[in-house]
Amino acid sequence: MGGNVVDFAAVVLAAGEGTRMKSEVPKVLHKICGVPMLGHVISQAKKAGAKRVIVVVGRGAEEVKRAFAEQEVEFVLQAEQKGTGHALMQAEDAVKSEDTVLVLYGDMPLITAETLKSLFEFHARNQAAATVMTARVKDPSGYGRVIKEGNRVLAIREEKDASPEERAIDEINSGIYCFNREKVFNALEQVNNDNVQGEYYLTDVVEILNRQGEKVLAFEAQDPDEVQGVNDRNQLAQAQAIMQKRIIRSLMARGVTFLNPDTCVVDEGVEIGRDTVIYPGVILEGKTRIGEGCTIVGYTRIIDSVVGNRVEITMSHIRESVVEDGVKIGPFVNLRPGTHLMAGVKVGDFVEIKNSKVGENSKVPHLSYVGDADIGRNVNIGAGVIFVNYDGFKKHRTVVEDGAFIGCNSNLVAPVRIGQGSYVAAGSTVTKDVEEGALAIARSRQENKPGWVKKRKEREGGGSSGKQA
Repeated sequence: MGGNVVDFAAVVLAAGEGTRMKSEVPKVLHKICGVPMLGHVISQAKKAGAKRVIVVVGRGAEEVKRAFAEQEVEFVLQAEQKGTGHALMQAEDAVKSEDTVLVLYGDMPLITAETLKSLFEFHARNQAAATVMTARVKDPSGYGRVIKEGNRVLAIREEKDASPEERAIDEINSGIYCFNREKVFNALEQVNNDNVQGEYYLTDVVEILNRQGEKVLAFEAQDPDEVQGVNDRNQLAQAQAIMQKRIIRSLMARGVTFLNPDTCVVDEGVEIGRDTVIYPGVILEGKTRIGEGCTIVGYTRIIDSVVGNRVEITMSHIRESVVEDGVKIGPFVNLRPGTHLMAGVKVGDFVEIKNSKVGENSKVPHLSYVGDADIGRNVNIGAGVIFVNYDGFKKHRTVVEDGAFIGCNSNLVAPVRIGQGSYVAAGSTVTKDVEEGALAIARSRQENKPGWVKKRKEREGGGSSGKQA
């Protein structure tokens, strides 16, 4: 290998059965901080400089392909799971034009681009036939031990085959490799499946290359967490916790305050502006973007939404919505998809809004449902107002123009338009448009009947006093 190698292809092995996950979902599609495990590996490989990413799929192949249909990823099929060596052999044709192949695993989501880039640069600089990424761990039980002479790797010994002296070694094989393409596939032709599992092991390539006099080196990952694999739900939770800490630490380094970071959930890719304060119990998911100077009090969940600057949100649920600057929300607000709150809006307790736009400085203070509505600026929606949007067959829209006032406990039956500056009297059920500046009263006239209570008691109780014995 020449020293001028500047790029590589990544092959991600993702065909395992994942039986210990006890799941119908392919293992590599289980999510860590909102992203499938395989997605983390692919993105880090690309950031490290991989010009191509080839994923070897097996169980659930079509489901995995669909999950990454919009990404620049190639797939090859390992129809039968016959070991890691066999898996890499399935990618031989796909990488035949490459000089260097980086081998990764779809169930190792904690690996970082920085470590992968360093591995590749080390491999290229030393002109190795193979470079094994290793790590030193406190408890190496269950891992293959790396047998070295200086920095050269002589063998990778599985624990069941290791001597007592070899078991004492704390440097383990991560399973991540950098290979000279031609040399690794030549070596794979010599790998056999003469073992208990009847599989072709990629680790056997190390000894074969050594016998051929090739250079096989070790590259030690500085953070052992990066090479942690996920095989069951417990390890999934551990990986989630590690990545979650990384994400929140990164946000805090950029000026975001988390009052109790360990109680919060923040997905990979969530953006938060500086001087925003996140209280305990907050959940931020998907493509959510939070502006600067906001206060978000738990238990609040925000999914795929955009929140402006200086927004206050208390104990609310927000999904696929846009919230502009200076808005106050909560407690106990539910913003459903398609909601757009413009600057200065106030939405109070026990309000649900869906597929609606609320204009600047308007207020929906409490106990209301707003569905399929266009509300103008400086509108006041009284307590208990219902936007009646569904006739049993279709949804209809309601328009409330600037400066209108909707009295408490009113029903606006769509389709209907409330004109600019108009009033709707409390307790009205409005079914017709209200013109600009008008007062709409849509309720029965109140009638008081003097002496009715006394007469009823006499009739029902048998006496004028109404008292019972």
